[in-house]
Amino acid sequence: MAITAAEVNKLRKQTGAGMMDCKKALTETNGDFEAAIDVLRKKGQKVAAKRGDNEASEGLIFAQTTEDGKTGVMVRLNCETDFVAKNDDFRDFVQSLVDIAMKEMPASIDELKNAAYNDKLSVNEKITEHVGVVGEKLDLSGFEVVNAESVVAYNHPGNQIAALVGLNSASAEAQDAGRQVAMQVAAMNPVALNKEGFDQETIDRELEVGKDLAIQEGKPAEMAEKIAQGRLNKFFKENSLLSQAFVRDNKKSVEQFLKDTESGLTVVDFKRFAMS
Repeated sequence: MAITAAEVNKLRKQTGAGMMDCKKALTETNGDFEAAIDVLRKKGQKVAAKRGDNEASEGLIFAQTTEDGKTGVMVRLNCETDFVAKNDDFRDFVQSLVDIAMKEMPASIDELKNAAYNDKLSVNEKITEHVGVVGEKLDLSGFEVVNAESVVAYNHPGNQIAALVGLNSASAEAQDAGRQVAMQVAAMNPVALNKEGFDQETIDRELEVGKDLAIQEGKPAEMAEKIAQGRLNKFFKENSLLSQAFVRDNKKSVEQFLKDTESGLTVVDFKRFAMS
């Protein structure tokens, strides 16, 4: 039977597949729309199985906040090449995943993967279907949520780095400061909010490394212990967000910058993603 351009376009809009793939699927199924969708879905499964071991180190990261500004979500979807990552259809697809995350507010990445993408497919199934569209391995590798009195989202140009910062105030001044801190998070990659945020394993490792370095430098054991503690304090200062030197005025810490902006203002949580 003859397949019309309108039918091909309808299938393309629903699945995101290419025009020729849509026409081929409709021809193969004699114009059966639902069967054609299944054909395209199976194509995605075949491509996914074939490319499962490939490295997916490219992709996009989107951070976004709710209208009330009290919740932020961040999604990272990996692909194999920057050619796909820079495609508008891929960008739209990542945005659709963010929209679902904003609507459903899943508690984990697994919950997001199992959430309904539409009335027929889960997010995970839709990603597999989209593999058939782009012809590359896709991996939903990151999902984070931040809840606070005010949450600021920052997307670095190119969407290769993004950050969410939660604050204890929703004033206009706090939100402006929060954006500057979110840019700091993106640029400086802090490990924890403050020194209390580091686990004991990390602390022990830094002390051990600091002590070994001091001994290698010829310092006696009792002095090596003090030197290691000093190096640990420097590690805390450089890798704790609130203790880091503020990038726009390195004479003050991020903590001091926030207090100077508004009495009592501080960061209560932050998240950062970067394409590796």
